[in-house]
Amino acid sequence: MKGLVIKNTGSWYTVLTDDGLAADYKIKGNFRLRGIRSTNPVAVGDRVEVKDDFIIEIEDRRNYIIRKSINLSKQSHILAANVDQALLVITVIKPETSTTFIDRFLASAEAYRVPVLLIFNKTDLLNDEERRYQQLMMELYETVGYECRAISAGTGDGVEALRPLLDGKITLLSGNSGVGKSTLINRLVPHANLRTADISDAHQTGMHTTTFSEMIPLSGTSSWLIDTPGIKGFGTFDMEREELTSYFREIFEFSKHCRFSDCTHTHEPGCAVLKAVEDHYIAQSRYQSYLSMLDDKDENKYREAY
Repeated sequence: MKGLVIKNTGSWYTVLTDDGLAADYKIKGNFRLRGIRSTNPVAVGDRVEVKDDFIIEIEDRRNYIIRKSINLSKQSHILAANVDQALLVITVIKPETSTTFIDRFLASAEAYRVPVLLIFNKTDLLNDEERRYQQLMMELYETVGYECRAISAGTGDGVEALRPLLDGKITLLSGNSGVGKSTLINRLVPHANLRTADISDAHQTGMHTTTFSEMIPLSGTSSWLIDTPGIKGFGTFDMEREELTSYFREIFEFSKHCRFSDCTHTHEPGCAVLKAVEDHYIAQSRYQSYLSMLDDKDENKYREAY
């Protein structure tokens, strides 16, 4: 029997089989012996084959979003597989989402060909100065080519306008802890009743309320939201230095005019990217994110709270 993995707790998986029944399954040890350096060899969104109480086979994935495992530096963690798009939820306050985190997520999505929409949440909490800063961030990413939306999941402002973007698609929802993912899902899917929590006053950071990944149906079985635990940092995994340029859209465009084809855009003469940064055609924050990812050979770097 074949089916779709709709929930992953780390110890067992809920599979919605093709006959419409949902049941819990485990995986056999040989999944971990197939060269998959992952803390979760089976991910939410995977199409699998089940027999008795076990998942015995995973179908080929068309894409996935992956990051370094927080606890095991040599392994990865797959956030979700076979997604049509990702919504990255961002907040400029309570907590503040750094541009480095955003850029790392976008680069990983580019690497695995997953379209991303940037959702700026908690607009109702912003003062005039914070609102101007959010507008500048949105303009930066729209210039690069990413669609941005400003919403308030708390009040519902702008949420209904997201529904057409989700229709008929499998959408991964991600972001830092505390940005309001669960509140947004509760707005979109009232029967989900996901637990929410207040922001930590001491550190202005979010407290985890989602502890496992789960697919939540939006309408029938044609539209799904994948809810994932909030993440502090986004350590990129298995990205080669020479490939990194192509994961930053604007850097890739300017790199075509560099004097040397193997230019790293850090010091070389005739580098069109460095000139574009100097002339403000490439945002300094985006370029710094690119440099930080070049330095990811430092195994401890990704552990920082980007």
